[in-house]
Formats: sequence, C-alpha cells, structure tokens
Amino acid sequence: MSPLFFIFGPMVLAALVALYGKKRDTIVKFVSLALFVWMLIYALELLAILPDSGYLDLGSYLAVKDFGFELTLQVDHLSVVMLILTSVLLILVALSSWTMKRTSTYFALLILFAGPITGVFMSTDLLWFFIFWELTLVPMYFLVGIWGAEGRIYAAVKFFLYTHVASMLILLAFFLVYKETGTMNMTLVRESMLASPVLIWWLLFIGFSVKMPIFPFHTWLPDAHVQAPAPISVLLAGVLLKMGAYAMIRMVVLMLPGQSAHFAWVILALGLITLFYAGFMALYETHLKKMVAYSSISHMGLVTVAIATLSYSGLSAALFEMIGHALIISPLFLIAGFLHHRTGSWQMGDMGGLMQKAPYLSAIFVLAGLAALGLPGTIGFVGELTILIAAIKSYGFWLILIALGSMIGAGYIIWTFRRVIYGEISQTVRKSDFRMDHVEFAALVIFAVLIVFFGLFPSTLFDVINAAFAPIAAQGGL
Repeated sequence: MSPLFFIFGPMVLAALVALYGKKRDTIVKFVSLALFVWMLIYALELLAILPDSGYLDLGSYLAVKDFGFELTLQVDHLSVVMLILTSVLLILVALSSWTMKRTSTYFALLILFAGPITGVFMSTDLLWFFIFWELTLVPMYFLVGIWGAEGRIYAAVKFFLYTHVASMLILLAFFLVYKETGTMNMTLVRESMLASPVLIWWLLFIGFSVKMPIFPFHTWLPDAHVQAPAPISVLLAGVLLKMGAYAMIRMVVLMLPGQSAHFAWVILALGLITLFYAGFMALYETHLKKMVAYSSISHMGLVTVAIATLSYSGLSAALFEMIGHALIISPLFLIAGFLHHRTGSWQMGDMGGLMQKAPYLSAIFVLAGLAALGLPGTIGFVGELTILIAAIKSYGFWLILIALGSMIGAGYIIWTFRRVIYGEISQTVRKSDFRMDHVEFAALVIFAVLIVFFGLFPSTLFDVINAAFAPIAAQGGL
C-alpha cells in the first residue's frame, strides 16, 4: 500500500463521509474506525521492516524540479512510534465519540485530521512538513468551535491564532535553512549547514514551544481544553502537544545539535518553570477539567527537562513520557467531560462521593490519577523515574528537585480524589445518572489496561524507543 493513501486518502474519504454520511451514523462510525485500525496496522508493518538505525525510504512524490520541491517520505523509529501512538489514540477517540451528535460531520473531521498528521510524521521535506503541520489546525478548529462548550468560539479562535502565528516563525526558519543549505530535506540539513545561525534555532524553538506548549507560550491550551469536547481534548493532549515535542526533538535537537547544546540551559529552565508553575496552578484549581489541563502542561514541562539533557537516555525518557502522558491524561479528560455532561457542573465541590454512585468510572479515574503522580506499577512511574535519572546524570544531583514536581502532582491529584471521588455524596451526584455507553466505557478500560501493562513491562516500549536514538549512543552524544 502506497504511503500516499494514508496521507491524502483520509482527505478524500472525509469529503465523502461529510457529503453522503448523513442518516448513516453507524456506517460512518465503522468506516472511521476501520480507517484508524488500518493506519495502526500499517504503522506496525513499518516498524517490522525498519532498519536498525536510520530511515526507511518510502519514496518521493509530486516533484517540482524547478524549485527542488518534492514530497519525500521517510520514517525511522521516532516517527513510527508517533504514528503508532496517533493511530491508537484515533481509535480510542472514535470509540469515545460513539454517542456524539451530528455524527457524519464530526467523524469526517476526525478522518480529515488523520491525513495531515500522518504527513507530519512521514515527511522529511521541510516545506511539506509545514503544509501538513498547518492542515492539522483546520479540523481541530472546527471540532472545538462546533462541538465545544459555551466559550468554544473564543477558545477555537485563540487556539488557531496562537498556533498559526507560531507556525509563521517556523516557516521563516525553514526558508532561512534553505538559504543556508540549498535543501529542504531535513535529513541533509545537519550535514549541509556550515554554521547553524542562532536565529534559526530560536525561531524553531519558540514555534515548537507554543505547540507543546511550555511556559510562557501555554496560555491557549487551558481555554482550548476546557471548551473542547472531551474526546477532542484527548487529541489535543495526546497528539497535537506530542507533535510539538516530536518536532522539538527532530528539528531543534537532532537537526541543530550545536546551538541546542549552547542553549540547553534555556530548554532546561523553561522546562522546570513549566513543571512547577503548571503544577501549582493545578493545585489551585477547583474547575475539574482546567485542573487536568494544567496537569497536562506540567507533564510537558517534565518532557522538556528530559529533552534538555540532549542525551541518549534523556531523549528516550522524553519519548517514553510523551507516550505515558498521552495514555494517562486521556481518561482523565474523558471522565471529566462525562461528569460535566451528567452533572452540568465543572466544580469539584459539586461532585463529592462519586465512588458511591459510579464505582467503575471512579476506579479508572483513580488509576489514571495515580499514574499521573507516578505510582509504581504504572507507566507514569517509569517515565518520571527515567527522566529524573537522565537529568541528574546530565546536570548533577541538584535536579533531584524534579521530584518536588511529583509531590505537587500528588497534592492536586489526591485533593481531587478527596473532593470528587470520595467524601460525602453531593446532591448533584445523588440525582445524576452516570450510566455510560458501553463502547465509550470500553475505550476507558483500554486506556487503563495500557497504563498498567506498560508500567509493568516498560521494555516493550523501550526496545523500540531506544532504537530511535541509538545513533546518539553510538556517537557518544550529539
């Protein structure tokens, strides 16, 4: 199967679903699910045939020879891991959206999102990468703006403007790279660039920092999360944020290693500030979904600290934490959205005693929350521990203070348990119906299983992740 099918095929399929899917809700759901499962199978097939190191060439297409512009598709272990994560999350988002209204349009936008996000992780041409990067904004804008809560228009416009302005910085950096090297192929830039201008590094770093997001470029995310429907919050946290972290690793660290080493202290400082600032904001929040949103930003601060090590162990830990964060934060967003839908409130004070009324739902929320604070036996513990070890190895024992971030996380998670899950049952919870559609509950169960499985058997992930950065280990560093 040509890789072009998985990039441009969903765009065509999305149009067909939008035009002919009305009054065929069940068919539309299964068509979407089939596409996402097919994407996962294809990603796993790519993983099976990848070389031990370097890229697997998938071909070049749509060449414009006069400008040296062509769609070059290549994948390595880093990009295939991201393809697998994206496919898994799209499957679970589809299941979590089983009762969503205006089904055909909603699932058409999910399908439309699947095409360019695949292109982001497959393309090694900078200009095509940018085109796919920008195209992901379109379906997300409408998914937030149409299916979101009361302030959805404001949140959707803010999300679009913030990320689009940041993208202009990225585009400018790409043209400066082309001027410097004469190529748009990111696999050749590192060897072709005689000197790595500081301006290029800063443009890329700021542009990708907005997407991750890290302090002080994070302010669009809490609004987007609060207003977005819960399954779309999963895509925001699990895919779009990871897209920023992926680009930070691929283009800031690996493509421009000299300037990254020079400014590693900037990455480290902003990562630490993000970790603690967002953690304290989550501790302060009484709004359930906003608390989860700040928790998500805090964890991305931890990923940034790992990236700042510029080391084999640190980058592997960062990628592991990216996957762990996606699996952990997703059920928290889904359950927060479900509780709001059933109680009509976002305030934790209105949700006491949920365990008495919805024990299975509460159990999954508790498991995901404990994983977020780093409970041994969950994927969250492995991610945080490996980042702590890598950071101390690179910068010294003073970075044990990262553990304080976990202590803050324990504070806001346990405080949330006390106000939402346990305690005296509130009148709002008592009179609410918490019966969940079986398909949507199955998605939560799958998240819970993955959180525990990769916590108990992390080597199943690390065997793949470590291969992504094996050349760094072989060279003794960047």
